[in-house]
Amino acid sequence: MIQTEHQKNVELLLNKIKEADAILVGAAAGMSVACGYNFFYSNDAYFEKYFGDFHKKYGFIGAFNGFYHRYPSSEARWAFLARLGYLEYECETGKPYYDLMSLLEGKNYHVMTTNQDFQFNGVVPEEKLSAIQGDSQYYQCSRPCHDEIYYNKDMVYKMNAAIDENLEIPTELIPRCPKCGAEMEPWVRGYTFLEGAKYRDEYRKINEFIEKYRDKKILFLELGVGRMTPMFIQEPFWNLTYNLPQAYYITINPKDALLPVQLTNKGAAIKEDIAVVLRDAVASLN
Repeated sequence: MIQTEHQKNVELLLNKIKEADAILVGAAAGMSVACGYNFFYSNDAYFEKYFGDFHKKYGFIGAFNGFYHRYPSSEARWAFLARLGYLEYECETGKPYYDLMSLLEGKNYHVMTTNQDFQFNGVVPEEKLSAIQGDSQYYQCSRPCHDEIYYNKDMVYKMNAAIDENLEIPTELIPRCPKCGAEMEPWVRGYTFLEGAKYRDEYRKINEFIEKYRDKKILFLELGVGRMTPMFIQEPFWNLTYNLPQAYYITINPKDALLPVQLTNKGAAIKEDIAVVLRDAVASLN
């Protein structure tokens, strides 16, 4: 029987995972998009459900644009941030995340992600996960005046419940730094992003993993990295694959799967739906 290109891709993925002594996963926005969560960049069903009122008032499309919208007041801005946080807490971990973990079961692995929606937190132990661009579960001082971040679930739910008909929250609910009184900020990449102890620890975990397996068969598995921030996962994966003797690189992305010519014999670009590839790979295990 002649294999289809999809079947060849699934077989390649399974073989490389099986052969690997260690797997470093690098996942970006495309991983959550593969779950059907497009609310960051489009007016999908989730966006309409949670942000339809904000869209009607302000006109922005997608939560990403809402995050950077210029609101008329802090009370209005924090209403949006509260609603976004509420959506992220309420959003169930997507099936592709579970499929990925099924494929990694029994393997030495680490996951690094630029995603800030904490989807991985539901399936990956903290010691095996590095959120290198922040995590929306936390707030930090906007100045920042000190090196600490604060778990925000209670604050998010309280603010969201208090959003009024003008899409504002009460002034007294605006999160403020317990040290200096300045407004807090989500602990995500931006002008005030705190690259403190937590941030350094995320990279420590990655570096220790690479150092441990640098001379072994290490698979760099890239999932859903687009053209917005290739410097955080994609380009380091290319460089590491090129320089480490037994490394191999696989990227899965329906639009932006790229393989440098220098990695022709050390990598593969799978230009397919991430959810479908992971689903069928798991099915092939059984």
